[in-house]
Amino acid sequence: MDWYKKTAVIVGASFIIATVTAIMTIGFLGTSLDPPGYFVAVAANEVNIVLAVIFWVILAGSVTVIGVFMFPILKKHHEGLAIGYVGLRLVESMCILISSIALLSLLSVSKEYVVFSGDVSIYQPVGTMLIALQEWSFLIGTLIFLGLGGLILYYQVYKLQLVPPWLSIWGFIGAGLVALYGVLGLFDLAVDATLLNILAAPIAVQEMVFAVWLIVKGFRLDALKG
Repeated sequence: MDWYKKTAVIVGASFIIATVTAIMTIGFLGTSLDPPGYFVAVAANEVNIVLAVIFWVILAGSVTVIGVFMFPILKKHHEGLAIGYVGLRLVESMCILISSIALLSLLSVSKEYVVFSGDVSIYQPVGTMLIALQEWSFLIGTLIFLGLGGLILYYQVYKLQLVPPWLSIWGFIGAGLVALYGVLGLFDLAVDATLLNILAAPIAVQEMVFAVWLIVKGFRLDALKG
């Protein structure tokens, strides 16, 4: 197995890991962070919260791996864009880790909240701040930077003809839709989870198809070695 094939397998596997861990995190969190009873819910679901954080860390690692391993290939088209893609994936990874720290901090505060016998209202500002930090990190990191990174990735993949054009175009459109939701969220115009699911569905499905394609068929070597 040559280097290009190994890279395709690693990148494809990392895309699958990223998608699976993101879905697992949503499952473990459930409605624990929903107001107004998130303090009690988070404290009561400590194991799920810790597992969600573990999967988030794995997600951050897989995102980083994708960026690092794609760089030598993408720079064959445009080194500046390739560096930009790696940078966006690293920032996305950092935002995921910030979300993880905020969630663990919320868990600590929640455990104190449920045993505190005094005026528990003093915990509310802290809880609100940590929830906001987690939500904004998610919005900026895993939506906006994910979308922008996807636009760069699939544009370059298309120009290099690494996979069939329809797969690159599908990814480019899907990435744009995710970035759109993130931008709408910045202006508080995208608070509907149904809208998020609709806009995120194309890229979620495309990344699985893209991952399987890379693992099974790899990159088009004539484009890379030409």
